[in-house]
Amino acid sequence: MKVRRVMIAALKSGSGKTVVTCALLQALKAHGWKVASYKCGPDYIDPMFHEKIIDIPAKNLDTFFTDEEKTRELFLNSAKKMDFAVFEGVMGLYDGLGGVREEGSSYHLAEVTKTPIVLVVDAKGMGRSVIPLIAGFLDYDRKHLIQGIILNRISKGYYETLKPLIEEELKIGLIGFLPEREELHFESRHLGLLLPDEVNHIKEKLQVASELFSKTVSIECIKEIAESMEELEFDETVAKETVTERYGDIGHVKAASDLMEGVAVRDSRPTIAVAKDEAFCFYYADNIHLFEEYGAKITYFSPLRDEKLPEGCHALLIGGGYPELYANQLSANTRMREEVKNAVENKMPIVAECGGFMYLHSFLKDKEGLCHDMAGVISATCFYTGKLVRFGYIELREKQKDFWLNGGGIKGHEFHYYDSTYNGTDVIAVKPVKGKEYSCIIENKTQWMGFPHLYYPSNPVFARALIEKARKYKKAMV
Repeated sequence: MKVRRVMIAALKSGSGKTVVTCALLQALKAHGWKVASYKCGPDYIDPMFHEKIIDIPAKNLDTFFTDEEKTRELFLNSAKKMDFAVFEGVMGLYDGLGGVREEGSSYHLAEVTKTPIVLVVDAKGMGRSVIPLIAGFLDYDRKHLIQGIILNRISKGYYETLKPLIEEELKIGLIGFLPEREELHFESRHLGLLLPDEVNHIKEKLQVASELFSKTVSIECIKEIAESMEELEFDETVAKETVTERYGDIGHVKAASDLMEGVAVRDSRPTIAVAKDEAFCFYYADNIHLFEEYGAKITYFSPLRDEKLPEGCHALLIGGGYPELYANQLSANTRMREEVKNAVENKMPIVAECGGFMYLHSFLKDKEGLCHDMAGVISATCFYTGKLVRFGYIELREKQKDFWLNGGGIKGHEFHYYDSTYNGTDVIAVKPVKGKEYSCIIENKTQWMGFPHLYYPSNPVFARALIEKARKYKKAMV
């Protein structure tokens, strides 16, 4: 399958990847192309910019979360109806697990998907010294994937001076530049961008950035680079055999049509209620898609504004986000807090990750030390620490075969400045590089609650387990 595709990568974080990616996506969409975006790594916020502001489909791809064959499958299945795919890299091009391994890096994803790379170089304050810097990255490119360079934060005059020098010495094309402009800067929180809704006049800023990008960067060159890629395919038989070997037959992700033959079967599908609003917005597209592939119905609700859970729901998923920013509103919505607590006490299955885990506590103590009432499912307090408590990739495995149908492990990551007086002790988390282990997660037959964010396709049994619990809950209600 041939899909026009290009990766926007950089030498390091903060080089301008997101601005370039968003500007390119906006420009391609304005030209009438059907575009999809793919964020390398576990970050939730960049895909939200792509999807919510530019209104294009966006998802994550991560070679730590899924093996090479599965990664290709996830990409091709979602891109087959698209004219153009734009990948946004993470950190520096070669930075993977622990900053030292290839796995999980932008380069590894580009290699696995045979995607040519446009390298964004922050040239502010640099002259000829930028040449050996770029040269080092080109020398390290064993597959010769880097096909073009964009210089960021540089004037037009200086770009025109450096361009012939770089092209002559390095034999690579410079396809444009971006000057230093206020419109080309997005504010950050912690190690990530502010949420799209928090950025003033975000659509106007992106429009200005896209118009400027179209003037100073050759979109035609990017199209040529994107069209130079090799044909990509994945072996569906190998992918299915790998799933069966790791997880058993229950690991197969069957088509929804196979699971919903006949009216009776369709009507028996369980409904998973997903919390989604400004406070809870961190969800991987493939996680939700996997639930639907297994035959579940998805409905959404807002812990901020709704007073009741969706009618006829049979399981809850409360994902990550920033509940601390909306603690007053969440606390004031006593009806919803009571609804959630009653549902859990009545054995409705629930998965809560990070922000959702915080919401289930009795109290949330914010940065100012103010204490807010939360749902009260967990008799503990969440509190701000002023520093990163946990950060990075993890692999999780149950101590007992409890929540899952056959036990096992799943991959995820953590990123939180808040901690809890009780993080749970039912699951072992393992750091993949150093092998460090620690206990976490409150887990039983119907509950999975903790700080880690999970990527369900890394072990589809997890998604199937929640659906089976929801199905049993639904039968018990009759």
